Formats: sequence, C-alpha cells, structure tokens
Amino acid sequence: MMLSDRIREFLQRLTPLTRSNLLTELERLEVSGDEIPGVSAVLETLRAEFRANGQTADRTGNPSRYFFAPCEPLLVDGAPEHANSGRIQRGSMAPIWEWICRDLLPTMARDYIAKLGELIASDNLREARKVAATFQTKVFKSIESTLRSSDGADQIRAKLAVYTASPTVYDDVVKMLCVLRTSEPLATFNEALPAKIDKFDDAQVAKITRLLDAFGKSHAEALPFALALVAKRLKTPWHLMYLATKAAPSKNAADVAAARYALAISMVLDRIDDRRVALRVVLRNNRILVAKEILADIYDTDYALRVRIDRLDESDWGARLDNLMSATAVLVEAEVRRFPDNVGHVLGSRRRRDHRSLAARLSHLALKGREAITRRVSQPAKSRA
Repeated sequence: MMLSDRIREFLQRLTPLTRSNLLTELERLEVSGDEIPGVSAVLETLRAEFRANGQTADRTGNPSRYFFAPCEPLLVDGAPEHANSGRIQRGSMAPIWEWICRDLLPTMARDYIAKLGELIASDNLREARKVAATFQTKVFKSIESTLRSSDGADQIRAKLAVYTASPTVYDDVVKMLCVLRTSEPLATFNEALPAKIDKFDDAQVAKITRLLDAFGKSHAEALPFALALVAKRLKTPWHLMYLATKAAPSKNAADVAAARYALAISMVLDRIDDRRVALRVVLRNNRILVAKEILADIYDTDYALRVRIDRLDESDWGARLDNLMSATAVLVEAEVRRFPDNVGHVLGSRRRRDHRSLAARLSHLALKGREAITRRVSQPAKSRA
C-alpha cells in the first residue's frame, strides 16, 4: 500500500471533528515555522476534504461561529508564538470550542448546538443570535467562576493543552472573556468608526481619539480591542502609531511611551511580526511576488517608526524592532542564497536598506526641519522676540 493511501486510511478512521482540529493544529505549526517530516501529504489530504465539502476557513461549524461572533472582527491569522495586543488568534477558536463542548459545559453545549441547528435550518437567524448570546453568558460565568479559584488558571491551561500546543490559547480565552463582557459597547464603538480611513490626518486622529476617550471612560480594559478595530479601518495600518505620536509632547520615545495610546506602537510591532511570519510561509511556498509585497510593507513600517520616534534605539520598542528586522533579514538572505551569485533574485533589491543611509538621513533631516519650522511659526510673536 502506498504511503498516501495509508495516510488517507488513517485519517478516515478519525471523526470529522478530530480531522478538523488536526488540520487547525497542523496549520498553526506550519505558521509557527515548525518542520514536521511528511506533514505536507496530511495537509493536502485534509484541505482537499474540507474544500470538497464546501467548508470555509472556519471549520468549527455554524454553532461556534454564532458563539464567537463578537470576537470575529478581532480575529487574526498571525504568529501564535507572540501575543497580539487587542487581537485573538483565529487558530485558538477550534481548541477553545472543543474545550467548552467537552469539558467546560458539555451538556449545555450539546443542547445549544442542537437548538442552533434547528434555528439555522428554519432560517430563524434572529432567534439564533439570542440563543447564542444566552450561551455566551453561561460560558462567561462558568469561566469566571473557575478563574476565581486559586488554581483555576492552571486547570484551564491543563484542559486546553489536551487540544492544542499553542502557547497563546489561554491568553486568548482571557481576551475572549473581555470581549464577551464588553461586546455591546465594542459593537457601538465599531459602528461609530468611519467605514474606511484613507488619510489619517490630524482631524481624523482627533476624531478617533475622542471616540477612544469616550469608550475608555467606562471600558478601559477593552481599549486594546477598540484600537484593533481602528487599525482595521486604516488604509495604511502603521498609521495607527499616530494615536500615540501626535498626542506626545515630543518625538522622544520616552514621551511617546507616556502617551495614553502608546499601546498603538506595540500593536504596529505586532503587525510587523505577523507579516514576518507571513513572509516565511510564502517563501516556503515559493510565492516570491507576494513575498516582495510583504517585504516592502515591513520595510515601510520599519522606516516609519524610526523616522517618527526619536531615540527609539534606547527603548524596548527599538530593541524589539531590531530583533524583528534581523529575523526578516535572515529569511531574505536564506532565500537569495538559494540562487547562484550570477543569477538575480527579485528579493535581492529588497534587502534591508540601512535606515542610517544617506537617503534615509536626508529624509529624516527634512522631516525634522519641517517640524521645527512649523513649531516656530506657531509660536506667539512675543515668545519669538
């Protein structure tokens, strides 16, 4: 019997839910960069099965999609090895759902799934959302009750470890609780945002800041999620940093770090990390033109941070940025080295340009000069005398 036939035979012995969870976990490991010999054949077989059945990337089924609906705008296909501020890993949904159904509230979950199935089949979506909201409350109260015990967090971590090896899934449970607790205010905030922010100028920054200030008065713990919703509306994602840099009294990293929405800088760094992981995946799959676009985005964000925040290299942000760019450079160099020296590579011209190069320094000086002139003009005449 051929190896591919043996793999298919083994997979068919598993339940559909187990195969779905296996696919989710293998894809998580793939994104993490873990090398597993022979995994390609398993992934190919599982992906072909779910595509043939017309299933989408959310393979956990309609009942779970209704349950996780408040989290949907905040889900990210990012790097599971690092925490994403204000975002929840999409890959965490399947193990969390299985933990809820098998360990946390198995009887209630079974009843919920059966009821949702009936409502969806009868196209009664409004009632389905009500039933989902009721079950969300039950899950929320059960998890909060568990966490109140001295070893509650350890209990949850141990149960989740049965379904995934992801290091961030417990953190995603905690984030999910916060989102469920503030789902209505978050939905209201999201509706108040512009559909698309093409230009995040001073007027738009002021408008969004007012919305964030109003939201944060009553729901400070959910501000990271509000910032994530803002980021989704931005045409240029790294512009999120303006919420911190424009509010700071100076461009010094220490002043920016003291701004109310300084978390925006960390979130921009999170996105670089996610893009780095995406770069690794597309390079592995030889999607070079896509890799070029991702790399350009990474370099643009790196340059924007270094130009708009002074003394960045003296901050934790700067250290993290240096590490991310070094890791990106390793990926690019490894790809370019696959080809002989006399053969050009489309990424060869995209190797990291030193931000201290002449062109970069001239751009930086021009920006600082323009800001100095602006400050000078805005000063009262008496103070200039």
